[in-house]
Amino acid sequence: MHGPGGRRTVGIALGCGEPGARREAEEAGTAGVEGVKDLLAGMDPVAWVFTGDSITHGALHTKGWRSYPEHFAERVRWELKRMRDIVINTGISGDKTDGLLADLDWRVLHLKPDVVSIMLGMNDCTLGAVGRELFRKNLTAIVTKVKTAGAIPILNTPNTIYLKNAETRAELPAYAQVVRDVALGTKAPLVDHFAHWETARPDQEALLKWLEDQSIHPGVFGHREFARQIFTDLGIYDEKSPTCQLPVE
Repeated sequence: MHGPGGRRTVGIALGCGEPGARREAEEAGTAGVEGVKDLLAGMDPVAWVFTGDSITHGALHTKGWRSYPEHFAERVRWELKRMRDIVINTGISGDKTDGLLADLDWRVLHLKPDVVSIMLGMNDCTLGAVGRELFRKNLTAIVTKVKTAGAIPILNTPNTIYLKNAETRAELPAYAQVVRDVALGTKAPLVDHFAHWETARPDQEALLKWLEDQSIHPGVFGHREFARQIFTDLGIYDEKSPTCQLPVE
């Protein structure tokens, strides 16, 4: 199926709520991570939206270096020569799932994306154990709305944190698990940065190289590691790529 300007939409034609078309598209493989890979392998331009909180926003703590959505744009639009693809970042510093859910039409849906990458939980987790179910409910609603609009949602767990300087976020591991559970329950692709960082940087002091504020916010190296993991999971990592070769320490 193709949208305005020849752009292929995912699942259903955007603005059309016909469930039969969505089922047909899903059966054709245009859903989940394989659907994303199909889009990358195709000739039609793709609209990508990255959304979330300050980590996706990429402000301040990147110190002028590229954020992970910017690395993604470089890899896809230049290195893969998908120059008609559009990569939009609508992350907002300090945001939580309730903020994105309330503003989803403006920040995501009106942009008519094919793929929506979502990373949230870093701020939600400050609500503690009592906030987990609200987080689950909001995240599920966001994913459902994205899928209903015909786009493929990609859920990302947040990065690990330096606990000595982030005591109010002690519940983050539990919230990362909620992200995994929602991905499983909604059949959304998952990029599990939290699990990867736990393995790659198990020592808290070594983790500081990836955290610019020595607390929760990734800096230049952390954003590169985010991008590498996304590239790997989407099948576009290439050790010969300049973007993939960027040092992470």
